[in-house]
Amino acid sequence: MERQAWPRLRVADWTPTRDTLHMWTQIVGKVRLAHAPLVNHWWNVTLYVSPRGLTTSAIPYDGGAFDIEFDFVDHRLRLRTSDGSLREFELAPMPVSRFYARTMEALHELGIETHIQARPNEVDPAIPFEEDHQHASYDPEAAHLFWHQLLQASRVLGEFRSRYIGKVSPVHFFWGAMDLACTRFSGRDAPEHPGGAPNCGDWVMVEGYSRELSSCGFWPGGGEEGAFYAYAYPEPAGFADRPVGPSGAFYSRENGQFLLPYEVVREAPDPDRALLEFLQGTYEAAADLGGWDRAALEADPARWDHKSREST
Repeated sequence: MERQAWPRLRVADWTPTRDTLHMWTQIVGKVRLAHAPLVNHWWNVTLYVSPRGLTTSAIPYDGGAFDIEFDFVDHRLRLRTSDGSLREFELAPMPVSRFYARTMEALHELGIETHIQARPNEVDPAIPFEEDHQHASYDPEAAHLFWHQLLQASRVLGEFRSRYIGKVSPVHFFWGAMDLACTRFSGRDAPEHPGGAPNCGDWVMVEGYSRELSSCGFWPGGGEEGAFYAYAYPEPAGFADRPVGPSGAFYSRENGQFLLPYEVVREAPDPDRALLEFLQGTYEAAADLGGWDRAALEADPARWDHKSREST
Protein backbone atom coordinates (compact mmCIF):
# COMPACT_ATOMS: atom_id res chain seq x y z
CA MET A 1 0.00 0.00 0.00
CA GLU A 2 1.42 3.36 -1.03
CA ARG A 3 2.07 5.72 1.87
CA GLN A 4 0.05 8.94 1.64
CA ALA A 5 1.78 12.29 2.03
CA TRP A 6 0.60 14.88 4.52
CA PRO A 7 -1.73 16.98 2.33
CA ARG A 8 -1.83 20.76 2.12
CA LEU A 9 -5.24 22.33 2.71
CA ARG A 10 -5.48 26.01 3.62
CA VAL A 11 -8.33 26.71 6.02
CA ALA A 12 -9.21 29.90 4.12
CA ASP A 13 -9.69 27.88 0.92
CA TRP A 14 -12.38 25.61 2.31
CA THR A 15 -14.04 27.47 5.21
CA PRO A 16 -17.56 27.38 3.67
CA THR A 17 -17.28 23.63 3.08
CA ARG A 18 -15.74 23.09 6.52
CA ASP A 19 -18.59 24.92 8.23
CA THR A 20 -21.24 23.04 6.25
CA LEU A 21 -19.57 19.70 6.89
CA HIS A 22 -19.41 20.58 10.59
CA MET A 23 -23.19 20.86 10.67
CA TRP A 24 -23.62 17.64 8.68
CA THR A 25 -21.41 15.72 11.13
CA GLN A 26 -23.43 17.13 14.02
CA ILE A 27 -26.61 15.69 12.54
CA VAL A 28 -25.06 12.25 12.06
CA GLY A 29 -23.39 12.38 15.48
CA LYS A 30 -26.69 13.21 17.14
CA VAL A 31 -28.22 10.13 15.52
CA ARG A 32 -25.59 8.02 17.25
CA LEU A 33 -26.23 9.92 20.49
CA ALA A 34 -29.95 9.10 20.23
CA HIS A 35 -29.38 5.33 20.10
CA ALA A 36 -26.04 4.45 21.72
CA PRO A 37 -25.87 3.93 25.51
CA LEU A 38 -23.88 6.49 27.47
CA VAL A 39 -20.16 5.80 27.78
CA ASN A 40 -18.00 7.89 30.11
CA HIS A 41 -16.92 11.28 28.73
CA TRP A 42 -19.44 10.95 25.85
CA TRP A 43 -17.34 8.39 24.01
CA ASN A 44 -20.64 6.96 22.74
CA VAL A 45 -21.34 9.94 20.46
CA THR A 46 -18.12 10.22 18.47
CA LEU A 47 -17.26 9.41 14.87
CA TYR A 48 -14.16 7.53 13.69
CA VAL A 49 -11.76 7.90 10.79
CA SER A 50 -12.40 5.09 8.31
CA PRO A 51 -10.63 3.93 5.14
CA ARG A 52 -13.08 6.07 3.16
CA GLY A 53 -14.07 8.93 5.45
CA LEU A 54 -15.82 9.21 8.81
CA THR A 55 -18.09 6.57 10.34
CA THR A 56 -20.33 6.18 13.36
CA SER A 57 -19.29 2.52 13.70
CA ALA A 58 -22.09 0.08 14.60
CA ILE A 59 -25.04 1.64 16.44
CA PRO A 60 -27.42 -0.73 18.27
CA TYR A 61 -31.08 -0.68 17.22
CA ASP A 62 -34.01 -3.06 17.77
CA GLY A 63 -31.94 -6.21 18.24
CA GLY A 64 -29.60 -5.34 15.37
CA ALA A 65 -27.34 -2.51 14.35
CA PHE A 66 -26.78 0.17 11.73
CA ASP A 67 -24.05 2.60 10.79
CA ILE A 68 -23.66 5.84 8.88
CA GLU A 69 -20.55 6.75 6.93
CA PHE A 70 -19.36 9.86 5.16
CA ASP A 71 -17.56 8.45 2.13
CA PHE A 72 -15.09 11.13 1.02
CA VAL A 73 -13.80 8.94 -1.85
CA ASP A 74 -17.06 8.52 -3.76
CA HIS A 75 -18.73 11.41 -1.90
CA ARG A 76 -21.78 9.60 -0.60
CA LEU A 77 -23.54 9.36 2.74
CA ARG A 78 -24.27 5.67 3.35
CA LEU A 79 -26.66 4.23 5.92
CA ARG A 80 -26.42 0.45 6.34
CA THR A 81 -28.28 -1.97 8.57
CA SER A 82 -27.42 -5.42 9.89
CA ASP A 83 -30.32 -6.90 7.90
CA GLY A 84 -28.59 -5.91 4.65
CA SER A 85 -30.62 -2.78 3.86
CA LEU A 86 -28.92 0.30 2.45
CA ARG A 87 -29.80 3.90 1.76
CA GLU A 88 -27.39 6.48 0.39
CA PHE A 89 -27.27 9.86 -1.28
CA GLU A 90 -24.67 12.04 -2.91
CA LEU A 91 -22.56 14.47 -0.89
CA ALA A 92 -22.87 17.64 -2.95
CA PRO A 93 -23.63 21.31 -2.36
CA MET A 94 -26.90 21.46 -0.40
CA PRO A 95 -28.14 23.43 2.60
CA VAL A 96 -28.05 21.86 6.05
CA SER A 97 -31.85 21.80 6.01
CA ARG A 98 -31.82 19.54 2.95
CA PHE A 99 -29.10 17.25 4.35
CA TYR A 100 -31.07 16.93 7.59
CA ALA A 101 -34.28 16.07 5.75
CA ARG A 102 -32.59 13.47 3.53
CA THR A 103 -30.81 11.83 6.47
CA MET A 104 -33.98 11.57 8.54
CA GLU A 105 -35.92 10.31 5.51
CA ALA A 106 -33.33 7.59 4.90
CA LEU A 107 -33.48 6.50 8.54
CA HIS A 108 -37.28 6.33 8.34
CA GLU A 109 -37.13 4.22 5.18
CA LEU A 110 -34.79 1.83 7.00
CA GLY A 111 -37.25 1.55 9.89
CA ILE A 112 -34.98 3.42 12.31
CA GLU A 113 -37.20 5.86 14.18
CA THR A 114 -34.98 8.66 15.43
CA HIS A 115 -35.57 11.90 17.29
CA ILE A 116 -32.67 14.27 17.90
CA GLN A 117 -32.21 17.75 19.33
CA ALA A 118 -32.31 19.37 15.92
CA ARG A 119 -29.91 22.25 16.43
CA PRO A 120 -26.12 22.32 16.72
CA ASN A 121 -24.04 22.49 19.88
CA GLU A 122 -20.81 24.33 20.69
CA VAL A 123 -21.40 26.97 18.00
CA ASP A 124 -22.94 30.43 18.06
CA PRO A 125 -25.34 31.15 16.50
CA ALA A 126 -26.96 27.72 16.68
CA ILE A 127 -29.28 27.70 13.66
CA PRO A 128 -31.88 24.90 13.85
CA PHE A 129 -31.08 22.32 11.18
CA GLU A 130 -34.46 22.67 9.49
CA GLU A 131 -33.90 26.42 9.16
CA ASP A 132 -30.24 26.40 8.14
CA HIS A 133 -30.10 27.48 4.51
CA GLN A 134 -26.88 29.43 5.12
CA HIS A 135 -24.43 26.51 5.19
CA ALA A 136 -24.71 24.88 1.79
CA SER A 137 -21.18 24.40 0.40
CA TYR A 138 -19.44 21.18 -0.47
CA ASP A 139 -16.10 21.10 -2.28
CA PRO A 140 -15.35 17.40 -2.83
CA GLU A 141 -11.62 17.94 -3.30
CA ALA A 142 -11.39 19.85 -0.01
CA ALA A 143 -13.42 17.21 1.83
CA HIS A 144 -11.12 14.53 0.42
CA LEU A 145 -8.00 16.43 1.52
CA PHE A 146 -9.44 17.00 5.01
CA TRP A 147 -10.06 13.28 5.32
CA HIS A 148 -6.40 12.68 4.40
CA GLN A 149 -5.38 15.15 7.11
CA LEU A 150 -7.47 13.13 9.54
CA LEU A 151 -5.96 9.87 8.31
CA GLN A 152 -2.44 11.09 9.02
CA ALA A 153 -3.37 12.64 12.35
CA SER A 154 -5.29 9.53 13.44
CA ARG A 155 -2.40 7.26 12.51
CA VAL A 156 0.15 9.17 14.61
CA LEU A 157 -2.26 9.74 17.48
CA GLY A 158 -2.87 6.00 17.46
CA GLU A 159 0.85 5.34 17.76
CA PHE A 160 1.05 7.81 20.65
CA ARG A 161 -1.97 6.16 22.31
CA SER A 162 -0.23 2.76 22.21
CA ARG A 163 2.38 3.94 24.73
CA TYR A 164 -0.22 4.28 27.50
CA ILE A 165 -1.79 1.49 29.57
CA GLY A 166 -3.82 3.70 31.87
CA LYS A 167 -7.33 4.80 30.96
CA VAL A 168 -7.17 6.35 27.50
CA SER A 169 -9.84 7.24 24.97
CA PRO A 170 -9.99 5.92 21.43
CA VAL A 171 -8.76 8.26 18.70
CA HIS A 172 -12.15 9.69 17.81
CA PHE A 173 -13.83 12.65 16.13
CA PHE A 174 -15.96 14.95 18.26
CA TRP A 175 -18.53 16.65 16.07
CA GLY A 176 -19.25 19.38 18.63
CA ALA A 177 -15.97 21.20 18.05
CA MET A 178 -15.10 19.26 14.86
CA ASP A 179 -11.85 17.88 16.22
CA LEU A 180 -10.00 14.58 16.29
CA ALA A 181 -8.98 13.77 19.86
CA CYS A 182 -7.21 11.30 22.10
CA THR A 183 -7.28 11.72 25.89
CA ARG A 184 -5.19 10.16 28.64
CA PHE A 185 -6.37 10.02 32.27
CA SER A 186 -4.38 9.97 35.49
CA GLY A 187 -6.96 7.91 37.38
CA ARG A 188 -7.92 10.73 39.74
CA ASP A 189 -11.09 12.79 39.98
CA ALA A 190 -11.07 16.34 38.61
CA PRO A 191 -12.75 19.46 39.99
CA GLU A 192 -16.18 20.12 38.52
CA HIS A 193 -15.84 21.77 35.13
CA PRO A 194 -17.39 25.25 34.94
CA GLY A 195 -18.87 24.66 31.48
CA GLY A 196 -19.29 27.66 29.21
CA ALA A 197 -19.33 26.09 25.75
CA PRO A 198 -21.84 27.93 23.53
CA ASN A 199 -25.25 26.30 23.17
CA CYS A 200 -24.18 23.33 25.25
CA GLY A 201 -25.34 22.53 28.78
CA ASP A 202 -22.70 22.86 31.48
CA TRP A 203 -23.57 19.32 32.57
CA VAL A 204 -22.19 18.05 29.26
CA MET A 205 -18.77 19.46 30.13
CA VAL A 206 -19.03 18.16 33.69
CA GLU A 207 -19.31 14.62 32.30
CA GLY A 208 -16.58 15.18 29.72
CA TYR A 209 -14.08 16.51 32.25
CA SER A 210 -14.98 14.45 35.32
CA ARG A 211 -11.47 12.97 35.61
CA GLU A 212 -8.00 14.51 35.52
CA LEU A 213 -6.72 14.36 31.96
CA SER A 214 -4.21 15.27 29.30
CA SER A 215 -5.83 15.63 25.88
CA CYS A 216 -4.45 16.15 22.40
CA GLY A 217 -5.77 16.24 18.88
CA PHE A 218 -6.24 18.06 15.59
CA TRP A 219 -8.83 20.49 14.31
CA PRO A 220 -9.22 22.51 11.09
CA GLY A 221 -8.48 25.87 12.71
CA GLY A 222 -5.80 27.54 14.79
CA GLY A 223 -3.29 27.68 11.95
CA GLU A 224 -3.13 28.37 8.23
CA GLU A 225 -3.83 24.69 7.55
CA GLY A 226 -5.31 23.69 10.91
CA ALA A 227 -3.51 22.89 14.14
CA PHE A 228 -2.63 20.16 16.58
CA TYR A 229 -3.48 20.98 20.17
CA ALA A 230 -2.79 19.74 23.69
CA TYR A 231 -4.17 20.77 27.06
CA ALA A 232 -4.57 19.52 30.62
CA TYR A 233 -7.56 19.61 32.94
CA PRO A 234 -7.08 20.75 35.57
CA GLU A 235 -4.09 22.65 34.23
CA PRO A 236 -1.19 22.25 36.71
CA ALA A 237 0.89 25.22 37.79
CA GLY A 238 3.70 25.94 35.33
CA PHE A 239 2.09 24.03 32.46
CA ALA A 240 1.88 27.03 30.13
CA ASP A 241 5.55 27.88 30.69
CA ARG A 242 6.88 24.40 29.99
CA PRO A 243 9.19 24.31 26.93
CA VAL A 244 7.64 22.08 24.27
CA GLY A 245 8.97 21.11 20.84
CA PRO A 246 9.25 21.11 17.95
CA SER A 247 10.07 24.64 16.91
CA GLY A 248 6.79 26.33 16.05
CA ALA A 249 4.83 24.93 19.00
CA PHE A 250 3.53 27.50 21.47
CA TYR A 251 1.10 27.99 24.32
CA SER A 252 -1.95 30.02 23.35
CA ARG A 253 -3.23 32.02 26.31
CA GLU A 254 -6.37 32.80 24.30
CA ASN A 255 -7.18 29.12 23.79
CA GLY A 256 -5.71 27.79 27.03
CA GLN A 257 -3.70 25.10 25.26
CA PHE A 258 -0.54 24.33 23.35
CA LEU A 259 -0.81 24.63 19.58
CA LEU A 260 1.32 23.27 16.77
CA PRO A 261 0.30 24.51 13.31
CA TYR A 262 -0.40 21.65 10.93
CA GLU A 263 1.85 23.22 8.31
CA VAL A 264 4.83 22.97 10.70
CA VAL A 265 4.31 19.22 10.86
CA ARG A 266 3.67 18.86 7.13
CA GLU A 267 6.87 20.73 6.24
CA ALA A 268 9.08 18.92 8.76
CA PRO A 269 11.74 16.50 7.43
CA ASP A 270 10.02 13.76 9.48
CA PRO A 271 6.38 14.80 10.13
CA ASP A 272 5.60 11.80 12.33
CA ARG A 273 8.58 12.48 14.57
CA ALA A 274 7.74 16.19 14.83
CA LEU A 275 4.16 15.47 15.85
CA LEU A 276 5.15 12.76 18.32
CA GLU A 277 7.61 15.18 19.92
CA PHE A 278 4.76 17.63 20.47
CA LEU A 279 2.37 14.98 21.81
CA GLN A 280 4.94 13.48 24.17
CA GLY A 281 6.24 16.83 25.41
CA THR A 282 2.82 18.24 26.21
CA TYR A 283 1.77 15.02 27.93
CA GLU A 284 4.93 15.02 30.05
CA ALA A 285 4.24 18.63 31.02
CA ALA A 286 0.79 17.63 32.30
CA ALA A 287 1.90 14.39 33.94
CA ASP A 288 5.10 15.65 35.58
CA LEU A 289 3.65 18.90 36.86
CA GLY A 290 0.42 17.16 37.90
CA GLY A 291 2.21 14.39 39.79
CA TRP A 292 0.89 11.48 37.73
CA ASP A 293 2.18 7.96 38.49
CA ARG A 294 3.84 7.62 35.11
CA ALA A 295 5.57 4.32 35.91
CA ALA A 296 2.19 2.67 36.41
CA LEU A 297 0.52 4.35 33.42
CA GLU A 298 3.03 3.96 30.59
CA ALA A 299 4.42 0.94 28.75
CA ASP A 300 6.55 0.08 25.72
CA PRO A 301 4.20 -0.79 22.83
CA ALA A 302 6.92 -3.10 21.46
CA ARG A 303 7.10 -5.13 24.68
CA TRP A 304 5.95 -8.38 23.01
CA ASP A 305 7.74 -7.99 19.69
CA HIS A 306 10.35 -10.61 20.58
CA LYS A 307 7.62 -13.16 21.23
CA SER A 308 5.87 -12.30 17.99
CA ARG A 309 9.07 -12.89 16.04
CA GLU A 310 9.57 -16.26 17.74
CA SER A 311 6.09 -17.47 16.83
CA THR A 312 6.05 -16.48 13.15
